[in-house]
Amino acid sequence: MSEALIEARGLQIEFGGVKAADGVDLSVRESDHLAIIGPNGAGKTTFLNICTGYLRPKAGTVHFDGTEITGRSPRWITQRGIARAFQIPQLFLEHTVIENMLIAASARDRVRSLWRPMSASGARREMLDLLELMGVADLAGQVVTALPEGQRKLIDIALALALKPRVLLMDEPTSGVSSQEKFQIMDTLIGVLAHQKVTAVFVEHDMEMVERYAERVAVWDAGKIRIEGTPAEVLADAGVQRDVIGL
Repeated sequence: MSEALIEARGLQIEFGGVKAADGVDLSVRESDHLAIIGPNGAGKTTFLNICTGYLRPKAGTVHFDGTEITGRSPRWITQRGIARAFQIPQLFLEHTVIENMLIAASARDRVRSLWRPMSASGARREMLDLLELMGVADLAGQVVTALPEGQRKLIDIALALALKPRVLLMDEPTSGVSSQEKFQIMDTLIGVLAHQKVTAVFVEHDMEMVERYAERVAVWDAGKIRIEGTPAEVLADAGVQRDVIGL
């Protein structure tokens, strides 16, 4: 069994009396493709927010590669190897794609001046190579506002990968994308993750995406992990079919 990179133990957090995490234990193993599924409002995105420092749990801990990261700042956590891609792409809309990538590179390298990496051929070449790997190198000079949602999703993920993470957390990576585009996006993404040796966790509502791309699935329901297992095991569970899939 692969070594655990993220270990969450006893997580508790609530919002207005609603328990989004109620004693949750969940591990993310090295090289995982872990999908987190569950009903709306179950607490799935809360887990990503806790692991990336956007929320501090009322109780419980999160360790990354043996070091406790509970309550640390998002910047601190990112610099140590956990990156995040959001459901709504978080991009600098008035800048070009390559400018967005270079800003990410400057954050990764902790360069004080954002303009230094803009003129550094090494950083520029590295970011262009990553865009090539993502299949969007032809968009490097495009302003983000001119891009459709599917391409923005890929650029948002490329920004996260520019940080050279060991773990990438994604919130519905294909939401808002046409059914024709979603498989292309995920095929590209899975290939890049394998090439970069990045462990992946993604919150997902599309069971077709889960069945096709996840290696392990955790069902988050009412602040608890109901069941974990392979996609075949989890999606065949009668309770999951009734309460999550709606069969």
